[in-house]
Amino acid sequence: MQQYHQIRLDEAFEVIAGPSGTLLDDLHDGFDGVPVIGPQNLADDHTIDSQKLRRLPPGKERKLARFSVRSGDLIIVRQGALGRLAVVGPAQESWLFGASCLRLRAYDTRVLPAFLAYYLSHPPVQDGLLQRVSVGTVPAFNAATLKEFEIPVLPLADQENIVAILQAVQAQARLHRETARRLDDLCPSLFAELIHGTR
Repeated sequence: MQQYHQIRLDEAFEVIAGPSGTLLDDLHDGFDGVPVIGPQNLADDHTIDSQKLRRLPPGKERKLARFSVRSGDLIIVRQGALGRLAVVGPAQESWLFGASCLRLRAYDTRVLPAFLAYYLSHPPVQDGLLQRVSVGTVPAFNAATLKEFEIPVLPLADQENIVAILQAVQAQARLHRETARRLDDLCPSLFAELIHGTR
């Protein structure tokens, strides 16, 4: 059994909430401007899905520099679809994160961001997070709640090993999903060939 001690999350990570929604009034669905990461962009494999990105017009991001992201940051949903999260990659450097999210930025090397992402996604841990939710019209938890949450500190080699194994499993899962999607797409044309006797 793994031996480890625990620390408060804010002992290793800075936690800040996204900007007020009024600062993002100019968000649009076009292709110019700075992308803003929202809950819809956080994929199940902890990556950022750029399919439904919204953007701020060029120049508007200067007032929101405090809410920019860099590689290794974690983005976690704090309103609505609570607990969804992703790790920012190099391709998303200098993007912004939205009002419904929190940004976790490591300032301590004891906990790897990718390991923390897997830990916070673990169902029992998710249950623990959800027990701290403030109940209202829209379920939510705030930065202070997450700062107090306790996280494990394993030896870095153990964290790296856990991350490598889980990433390999996720890579295989993506391949299987893509294979299944292609087979589903094949069915209509295959049916047409079979019914017309061309195969």
